[in-house]
Amino acid sequence: MTNEWKEFKAYTGKPVYRSSGKNDRSFLGRFTIDMMCDFVGFKRILTIIARGYLFHAKDGSLLPGDPRDRLDYALNALKAWCSVPDRNKSSVPPVDFRELADDFPELVDKNGNGWYYRHAKKVMDYAKKNPGIVHSSIAKKCEGMRRGFTKKWQKEVRGLQVPIFALNTKAGWKLRFDDILADALEAGPLRMEEYELPQHVSDMLSILCPDDVPINVLKDIAAFYLANRRDDTDWVVLPVANFEAYYGNTKFSKLYLKKIPETILVRESQGHVCRVRMMIK
Repeated sequence: MTNEWKEFKAYTGKPVYRSSGKNDRSFLGRFTIDMMCDFVGFKRILTIIARGYLFHAKDGSLLPGDPRDRLDYALNALKAWCSVPDRNKSSVPPVDFRELADDFPELVDKNGNGWYYRHAKKVMDYAKKNPGIVHSSIAKKCEGMRRGFTKKWQKEVRGLQVPIFALNTKAGWKLRFDDILADALEAGPLRMEEYELPQHVSDMLSILCPDDVPINVLKDIAAFYLANRRDDTDWVVLPVANFEAYYGNTKFSKLYLKKIPETILVRESQGHVCRVRMMIK
């Protein structure tokens, strides 16, 4: 979870749709089926994508100059990734960004199919065509997602474009491209490798880790916490949904987080994201 460049490539590269059995959910990519059905965890996804295009060349090297000069470029990358076909071009604001296909061929095609739209469709098709190796619960959710998916995603994409100072407060708490770009600028370039825990922290966690929590999970949380903790606060936002996508299952929120005592990890709340404070230095 701390190698952000690898995460960026997972969201923008070409997915591989295969699995070895019903417990293998790798065909979902770096998503869980709940993320795809309910559109949760997308704040981190879109921020990672924006940071990639703001700060990095295609080989991962840092781009020169002021990233603020590339805000429009990063915004177009987000639009391309989110693009949904709209033959009549009737949506206001627009959701079909096929005109960006030349600039971002990896994110949108000439028919307006954006990266996420293509991925979701292929996941649904894979589940339908491979009932023998896709868990029945996943197949059922994919079939439910198929109904009205295009219109639902179009609605989400329109919401992403609501102006910050819109008079209509109906979208007051929605995720917006403007917010994503602001967060991306503040976060800076993507981390290119995994954060390594200090040895004394790793040793301490090995001793304190509860028996029913895998030690690698506790160390992953600690690495994410230390890598993202700021000087002015001991609290870090933990993207729970994205951790679950990283592991490929929902045990992270349903089992492991709940079993970590407050002597190690303090949580303000638990949902798709939560604020945490770890008792480590």
